Amino acid sequence: MSGKLKVGIAGYGVVGKRRRAVIDAHPAFKTVAVSDIRLDGDGHFEDGVRYADDYTKLLDDDLDVLFVCLPNEVAPAATIGGLERGLHVFCEKPPGRDLDDIARVIATEKRHPGLKLKYGFNHRYHDSVRDALALVRSGELGRIINLRGVYGKSAIINFESDWRTKRAQAGGGILLDQGIHMVDLLRLFAGEFSDIHAVVSNDFWHHDVEDNAYALMRTADGIVAMLHSSATQWRHRFNLEIALEKGTIILAGLLTGSKSYGVETLTVARATEHDAGDPKEETTHYDRDPSWADEIAEFADAVTADKPIVNGSSEEALKTMELVYRIYCADHEWKARWKLSDELPPVGE
Repeated sequence: MSGKLKVGIAGYGVVGKRRRAVIDAHPAFKTVAVSDIRLDGDGHFEDGVRYADDYTKLLDDDLDVLFVCLPNEVAPAATIGGLERGLHVFCEKPPGRDLDDIARVIATEKRHPGLKLKYGFNHRYHDSVRDALALVRSGELGRIINLRGVYGKSAIINFESDWRTKRAQAGGGILLDQGIHMVDLLRLFAGEFSDIHAVVSNDFWHHDVEDNAYALMRTADGIVAMLHSSATQWRHRFNLEIALEKGTIILAGLLTGSKSYGVETLTVARATEHDAGDPKEETTHYDRDPSWADEIAEFADAVTADKPIVNGSSEEALKTMELVYRIYCADHEWKARWKLSDELPPVGE
């Protein structure tokens, strides 16, 4: 494949602009057009990049790749539109508001097997996560016994006006918006969960999406995971503890644009016969975040070399969305209140 692939970015807010910086730094990609409803009509930026006020205008542009950085209610339609016009598509998480949204996307994807579709589960690319996963898979610390994950912040985002607080537009609250990253990581480390219990509530912010979700889950082979996804975590927090037969792995803090989650660290404690419950710990500090660039690089490699999507495939996104909705539905009162279903719709042949 010769020349740079022409990229369009649907949704040119904070995430879209951050994606563009990484896209343009990659030798295979070049941003040529963007869209956002907040832009004033159609035109060109000073650097020559075209802009439009509606993502559908990008679909008629001369593009090779579409990045979808749009609200949950619009993202599935934009993804489907891109695939139908022969574009490779990278879409931010979540893949939509509910399981029906992603089922429609996958049905379209199956009709276009030559195109690549990737979802932005960015946390898999943090070095602390990759190092922890390598240690777990090495078998050095034995089998996983349990996991405890907390991911929270002090609000969903701008409660007075933001679409994330509105069920019709977002589909869910803090669990779907932010907690989905922790759900994805729990699946990454432990596999699929077969037994789920949950409490879901909006008792603090009183919007029609959840501000807290608490889940207790177990895999078929007995690994137990506890999850707390919170929009009332006044000190922003990311923490994942993994207890294994021969030690403990603790992921704490996360390098983000806001820098509000603290220093990103990986702490490993190896249990010994005589440590009396106080084993020596080794802590690694991470001072750079390669996740955005590495995520784009993997996508570019899949597109240019026709390789399979390793992380963030539609199959992985579907399984993570399924687990999110199984957590919602495990709280029977929450399920009945919002008429939710965790049954998977047909996804096409």
